[in-house]
Amino acid sequence: MAAKRGATGRRLELGLQLKQLRENCPPIEEGRARGMTRRAAIRGLKLSEASLARIENGELNFRRNPGDLRTLLKRYGVTDESLVEQLVELNREGVNDEWLTQYRSVMPTGMPHYVGLEAEARLISGYHPTVVYGLLQTEAYARALFEVQRAVEDTTSEFIKRNVELRMERKRRVFEREDPIRTRVILGEAALRIPVGDDDVMRDQYLEIIKLAREDQFSIQVLPFRSGYRSSNDFTILDLGELPARVQTDNAWGAVSTSDKPREVDRFTRRFNAMVGVALGLEETIDFLEELARR
Repeated sequence: MAAKRGATGRRLELGLQLKQLRENCPPIEEGRARGMTRRAAIRGLKLSEASLARIENGELNFRRNPGDLRTLLKRYGVTDESLVEQLVELNREGVNDEWLTQYRSVMPTGMPHYVGLEAEARLISGYHPTVVYGLLQTEAYARALFEVQRAVEDTTSEFIKRNVELRMERKRRVFEREDPIRTRVILGEAALRIPVGDDDVMRDQYLEIIKLAREDQFSIQVLPFRSGYRSSNDFTILDLGELPARVQTDNAWGAVSTSDKPREVDRFTRRFNAMVGVALGLEETIDFLEELARR
């Protein structure tokens, strides 16, 4: 049985329906094409075009001005009261995930929305060329990674503590659900050879990946230096079931961006599939990791 959709999933569902209603509503003026611009939709409301865009993208809901939702639905020509109540209920249940609130101050732009999306996924496909993929990291590895970056990023001990806690909580919510999320990960060889922390940290990290690789919900592969195509940047593809898939990337400023544009999702899916074809298989990956652990 599929897991009950969380707050982010409900916001996504609400936003998707609102966008479709806006783009397909009857024209305001005779002779015009169907649909309404965001500017026309928000006229007279305590809502900006940017806010409506974020609502349609599933990042916000009408928490502060729920009456604006009913006004928009009326402007979109929605007369079915059962549909109105369904969308109002989606809005009511789409409040921010409370557990994330305590971490928002230490997360980069876009990260809270992505973390919410991550927990809604049916399948996660992730790649990282130079560090162990976040959801596979041990607590010690994650802490050592933040410590290495500390001098450059000018972060505090509290910042590191909170981020490590967040990473472990994300891991728990993804892997320990009643219906665990299927997870496919490709790690560049450099991600496993670049030392983070001391030998014990790396050895425990190798053993953690081996343990996960042997579980049915995981597919973990190593992409050796000698292989063919590889992507130069890390990314994650989230299969959200009946909702549009999303691709996530980080930019040079540390912000997290996601896109549900089919062209972008297809582009990164092709990249991932190309690397699956040249990466080590399951048993070869485990053998590779066991050899690193012995060293």
